[in-house]
Amino acid sequence: MFISWGGEQAAAPVCTIAALPANIYRPHHSMIPTASFVELRNVTFGYGERVILRDLSLQVPRGKVTALMGASGGGKTTVLRLIGGQQHAQQGQVLFDGKDVTTMDAAGLYAARRRMGMLFQFGALFTDMSVFDNVAFPLREHTDLPDELVRDIVLMKLHAVGLRGARDLMPSEISGGMARRVALARAIALDPELIMYDEPFAGLDPISLGTAAQLIRELNDAMGLTSILVSHDVEETFHVADHVVILGNGGVAAQGSPDEVRANPDPLVQQFIHARATGPVPFHYPGVSAEEDFGNPASSGKSNGRRHA
Repeated sequence: MFISWGGEQAAAPVCTIAALPANIYRPHHSMIPTASFVELRNVTFGYGERVILRDLSLQVPRGKVTALMGASGGGKTTVLRLIGGQQHAQQGQVLFDGKDVTTMDAAGLYAARRRMGMLFQFGALFTDMSVFDNVAFPLREHTDLPDELVRDIVLMKLHAVGLRGARDLMPSEISGGMARRVALARAIALDPELIMYDEPFAGLDPISLGTAAQLIRELNDAMGLTSILVSHDVEETFHVADHVVILGNGGVAAQGSPDEVRANPDPLVQQFIHARATGPVPFHYPGVSAEEDFGNPASSGKSNGRRHA
């Protein structure tokens, strides 16, 4: 979750079905409403003259797993930061449950963030805290629950991700895949309505990757969550996602169900999902041509006076 945000005492989290093994309960998708829970309208964002997102509009259906994909540097993580209010759009609206994050005051932003969870790319566990204390941290920080109830909630969340038996271990004593699952238990500790995953599959072995993907899917359904998943792993992501958005050139290159996106003929989309080296996404970073660079030594920058052999 967004563990660094403090403030007033929050209400106690509800002990949900997610406290049980994740494969016990899976509602029919028809039970889940499909209205947008998050929406970006004509959003523009950049750093100086470098535009990352240009007039971007997209919707995240409520109760679904939405995958946000595209080439590196395309603005996927930026979208997560805009939703969480960590960065601010230079133009447009970022709506969370119908309310514009860009116009919220500090109290409104705190209240919105209280309803969100965030799984960082490599877990971001506190290295000096045990697995138990990492998961307990948001409960202790944002609620005034008694220790006995905190203990029960932590153990239930760890049970949901299969790590109740690892409660006393330190982060240095567990694998990368286990650390990611501990981070997921922490992200759901306060029963958020929205969870955002930033590259949850990065660096995982195939078994850990499959476990993480299954947890994302099953916890989303069991808890009635809305999930946004940033990932480059096409096969695993398409397997768990209901809705896929591929970003390109600052906007939406394709969106729809995994099957619809696979069938999209856009060259950029096909290059991405089939991992092609050549296509609209260039290999070289923009700059002058190689002929100009090698033919004109002065264009490569200031010389230190040495002559190269």
